[in-house]
Amino acid sequence: MIWLSVFQGLINAFDMPGRQAFLVQMVEDKQDLGNAIALNSSMVNMARLLGPALAGLVIGAVGEGYCFLIDGISYLAVIASLLMMHLNVAPARVSAVPMLEQLKEGWTYVCTFRPIRTILLLFALISLMGMPFMVLMPIFASKVLHGGPHTLGFLLGASGVGALISAISLALRKSVRGLTTMIQISAGVFGLGLICFGLSRVLLLSLFLMLIVGFGMMQGLAASNTVIQTLVPEDKRGRVMSYYTMAFVGMTPFGSLLAGALAHRLGAPHAVMITGAFCVAGAVWFSTQLKSIRKIMRPIYVEMGIIRGKAGPTLEDQVGR
Repeated sequence: MIWLSVFQGLINAFDMPGRQAFLVQMVEDKQDLGNAIALNSSMVNMARLLGPALAGLVIGAVGEGYCFLIDGISYLAVIASLLMMHLNVAPARVSAVPMLEQLKEGWTYVCTFRPIRTILLLFALISLMGMPFMVLMPIFASKVLHGGPHTLGFLLGASGVGALISAISLALRKSVRGLTTMIQISAGVFGLGLICFGLSRVLLLSLFLMLIVGFGMMQGLAASNTVIQTLVPEDKRGRVMSYYTMAFVGMTPFGSLLAGALAHRLGAPHAVMITGAFCVAGAVWFSTQLKSIRKIMRPIYVEMGIIRGKAGPTLEDQVGR
């Protein structure tokens, strides 16, 4: 079972960056990119809400084995959908540059292009300190709020509803303009929600705070994704989204270990408040970078036709600043 989990992790390492890069190829107009990413997030969170409930029914009826079997069979529909798609995608160019050199080039781009570097640093901090709050939910349900499995379900459901509302609100946006401000606000909302949740001892208040936490978490995730996908050039998209996936998925397990260690030593409420405080600090730091990264992003948005104004340096000119 452990080896199967390792194998699935290896598959996800290829699947997630490829899926993110492929999403952009399905969107012809860059102005619709934010809506597409938000709609994708909406489907993910709808599945997050309905999936556990359906799994519980299947496990209760026929057991865990058939639950995994049905999950595996469901991927046939995904494969069929991909085979039915017809996109006007430029043919892949075989590069003579060695793979390690290409990885180094992608890393150099991420490190030297300030807007993407700044967003990824904040996103990595949120993934490390904030998102692992989920592993502490059973402790809150039983020890803090003195409930049972249904309490845990309500808490996770409230977080999922908040994330779904966030995704829908982003899907209704007409432009990527203003998303850098939304990244800053969402990080602060997420962190403050975690701090207040750590202080709460009332179930209804905790459910409301979980809704806020889910909203802030998804808002930051989708907004960061949208801005990065808009800025990154096509020839580096896959590599940059690999680093995005690393910041998202790669940091969370270490954050879970950290959250567990803090909860063991200080208690789950204090652990959540500490991690939330780091998220707020990240939002404050990001706000200090906004002016400089907007200055770099503006000519790129003008060049793409996203905003009106006098064209400045091209995208290539921005790299290395």
